[in-house]
Amino acid sequence: MISSPSTPPQKDLSLVIPVYNEEDNLRPLAGEICAALGDSGLDYEVIFIDDGSRDGSFARLQELAAEDSHVVAIRFRRNYGQTAAFAAGFDHARGRVIVTLDADRQNDPADILTLLTELDKGYDVVNGWRENRQDNVLRRLPSRVANWLIAETSGVHLKDRGCSLRAFRAEVVRDLHLYGELHRFIPELVNFAGFSMSEVPVNHRARVAGASKYGLSRTFRVILDLFTIHFLRKYGDRPMQLFGRWGIILFGLGALIGGYLTTLKLWAGFTGGLAGFNAMTIGDRPLLLLAVLLVILGVQFIVMGLIAELMVRTYYETQDLRVYRVKEIVGNGRVED
Repeated sequence: MISSPSTPPQKDLSLVIPVYNEEDNLRPLAGEICAALGDSGLDYEVIFIDDGSRDGSFARLQELAAEDSHVVAIRFRRNYGQTAAFAAGFDHARGRVIVTLDADRQNDPADILTLLTELDKGYDVVNGWRENRQDNVLRRLPSRVANWLIAETSGVHLKDRGCSLRAFRAEVVRDLHLYGELHRFIPELVNFAGFSMSEVPVNHRARVAGASKYGLSRTFRVILDLFTIHFLRKYGDRPMQLFGRWGIILFGLGALIGGYLTTLKLWAGFTGGLAGFNAMTIGDRPLLLLAVLLVILGVQFIVMGLIAELMVRTYYETQDLRVYRVKEIVGNGRVED
């Protein structure tokens, strides 16, 4: 039976590899992994997650699992996406260190030991940096734009945040909660949780079999997910600071405009009454509609903030979670990591 997420680590290393229609790459990849780690002395496992492949990928994985005791194959009922595949791999990994890589053989398994050497320097996560990318310009250009945009928004500056080749300590992946398509923002989630990171150059190879699963459409999905990451990083445990701030601003602007129109109405009525003229009409002015709209939006934002605060408290308290993470405790007879 495969271990549950709560099972203590029992191996030195777990490799987590999502697979989607990569039938022709799996056996060569398994051979490269064996060549890279066979003489390392590490007790390792290779976890392949078949993300609803429509070719013969899982049949090939079954063959590899029967031939090699290091191989574990997990099969999804349908295609859930790379984020779900990584999450499943993390849940079932038993290694003290977890390394992720793609199944398309563009990541070089020979670089795994380089990541582990860097991890031994005390880092919690080591990211691969594809110093000499072998992709065409239609993949490199959107990747660079997204990399710059994410770095400027999140404050996490990496040379290459799109490389799947990464090494994690087991406690890091236990703290990662992946859903949607947040695998693209793993460095941001790691930074948000307070773990230390490093980046090392790794080899990147051209695809020799299968078809790329990436396209320009993912750029728009990255931008949408970026809003989620930014919100979680700054306001995930205090949403009222965001919704309440904008609620007060909108309500205040609406109140000011409404006060201005009321003043005009009263003043025109006073002076017009003295002069024998009719009072000013403001009911058909667009500015009045804007004032009413801003006041309503302001109230709605404040109410949304209150509801979000209740949801955050429910999230933390029902799961007995904390809004902080302790790295270590020393003194008074206590030493904890």
